[in-house]
Amino acid sequence: MVSPRRRLLLLGVAGVAVVALLIVLGLRILGGSQDTGARPDQARPGTVILVPGYGGSRTALIRLADRLEAAGRTTDVLTLPGDGTGDLLEQANTLDAAVRAALRRGAPSVDVIGYSAGGVVTRLWVARHDGAEVARRIVTLGSPLHGARIAGVGAALAPDACPQACRELAPGSDLLRGLDGPLPAGLPWLSIWTENDETVQPPDSARLPGAVNVPLQSICPRARVAHGDLPTDPAVTALVLAALGTAPLVAPTTCP
Repeated sequence: MVSPRRRLLLLGVAGVAVVALLIVLGLRILGGSQDTGARPDQARPGTVILVPGYGGSRTALIRLADRLEAAGRTTDVLTLPGDGTGDLLEQANTLDAAVRAALRRGAPSVDVIGYSAGGVVTRLWVARHDGAEVARRIVTLGSPLHGARIAGVGAALAPDACPQACRELAPGSDLLRGLDGPLPAGLPWLSIWTENDETVQPPDSARLPGAVNVPLQSICPRARVAHGDLPTDPAVTALVLAALGTAPLVAPTTCP
């Protein structure tokens, strides 16, 4: 015979166990961004998808894409919805559609280059679309991954003139706070920025825990590269080409 008090205790313990099991199952069902450990073959480079920055201009990235094409890579420079000033989540959806299309066409993998706000779009894609399971390597250039002061000022002083992407790039925005978690383990990610950046302030907003972080002047101390020069600067281009090769992604120690 089990005493009423002991029966209640056993029922309570069983109830806690059931709740814990339901939580675990719920996390597995809902955790679309859960790291499964799946990774593309690093020895099989595929399509390189380039994501423009705020405003959606493709011009500078087309020049970088031409260099990649000359090196034998297939490229796709995205055209962003809303001229690159609309919801960054929608832009991440556009990136995901381009990735899936490249894989359907037979690409063995995808690499992603995000310039400026395009790097935030790429970070959103990794977080919301299980990007780490299909991205072989990622490079971001001057990306305000923790926000840009100019966006914060615009959102505070002239909200009607600050489009949705502008508001989302303000430091401390709900969107950016949702990206504070760590990168999936084992995802090769190179973040490059310039200390001469006049647009993304502070420039080290591009620093991302878990990535290979490279302020350009740490290896090229004489470099005078503005924010808009990052996709076309010869040293940066050389770093990008090396990062998207097949050798292990490590922090460069010399100026290319």
